Amino acid sequence: MMDITFIGGGNMATAIIGGLCRLPDTHIRVVEPGADKRAMLAERFGVTPLEEPPAAWSADCIVVLAVKPQQLKAVCATLAPRLQGALVVSIAAGVDVATLSRWLGGSERIVRVMPNTPAMVGKGMSGLYAAPAVSESDRQAAEAILQAVGQTRWVATEAGIDDVIAISGSGPAYVFHFVEALEATGRQLGFDEATARELALATFEGAIELLRQSGEPAGDLKRKVMSKGGTTERAIASFEADGVAEAIVRGALACRARAVEMSEEFSRS
Repeated sequence: MMDITFIGGGNMATAIIGGLCRLPDTHIRVVEPGADKRAMLAERFGVTPLEEPPAAWSADCIVVLAVKPQQLKAVCATLAPRLQGALVVSIAAGVDVATLSRWLGGSERIVRVMPNTPAMVGKGMSGLYAAPAVSESDRQAAEAILQAVGQTRWVATEAGIDDVIAISGSGPAYVFHFVEALEATGRQLGFDEATARELALATFEGAIELLRQSGEPAGDLKRKVMSKGGTTERAIASFEADGVAEAIVRGALACRARAVEMSEEFSRS
């Protein structure tokens, strides 16, 4: 039996809870100040809603920190005397293990996780990092929570979480940005909004599935779509002239730099 308490019932917590509630032998509690949200979570998922954290957890419990990073220090101050050695899983970006441990009164059973929003539809990709004090059974428990909503990958160093943020953590926004551009192109060409959206979405879905099933590098598949002097070649040449690929890399690296900055900022508080 996994005994899991979520601190916060926002979108990401709700997505993970939705996956977990389908697993057997799982007891889920959610600490959420909003009465309407507590009622929704209880009705939709059958979880135990709480307005305040329990007085204490036992060492075999799991506490998932699912509040905004800016709220986390105050929340940790409330939780510190109640943990009693429970495993802590944090999905807050930009707050490193050392800072969490300090805020939690020295707790060392901490796993940091960077999920992403496709977890809401069971297609998440989560990076995980375990503090040195985390046992193999703790790692398995943390991994099981995130595998309920998608795929997982462990990183060997905590800096790897910042790398994950740059690619998959924030990556869905990059994809949405590109889809927006294709939809705008469709509308400019005279398609109605629904048709432009469907053309863009079907293109992404089909291309990703082809990429996954073929096992070929993306660059090779790109070149197979292009023919000498053809339409696709003209589009790719335009992208290359505008430095689109380089701009995407710069943006992802800027994302990572901000994650590092956030860690440094929170570590000083």
